[in-house]
Amino acid sequence: MSIIEAYNEAWENGDTEALAKIIHDDCVFNPHVGGITMSKSDILGFAGGDNRPNSEHDRILFENEEVGVTHSIVHFANDSDSEAVLSFMRFKDGQIVSMETGATPLSDDYQLIGS
Repeated sequence: MSIIEAYNEAWENGDTEALAKIIHDDCVFNPHVGGITMSKSDILGFAGGDNRPNSEHDRILFENEEVGVTHSIVHFANDSDSEAVLSFMRFKDGQIVSMETGATPLSDDYQLIGS
């Protein structure tokens, strides 16, 4: 199973134990909203919480030993609109060491969370 496949499965199941093995201790996640940077512990807290987003149509566009690119439709638990999300990941020692997302809103009246 690829790193991204393992990550997607663990995220879908809210399996923070499995995610902890996939996410590098030095991981930095820069999501497309809020101007924040998240650490491994932030990601695990988010993944294990009740407000974890869910996704569908997950596609791995590219993956090798160094990087991965994915695309999916993400639905958020906070009643915001769904988004088409592109993720870029860097790998180190077989784990995700950095991740950054970009997104396209899927409705005409979309408003960025936190604005």
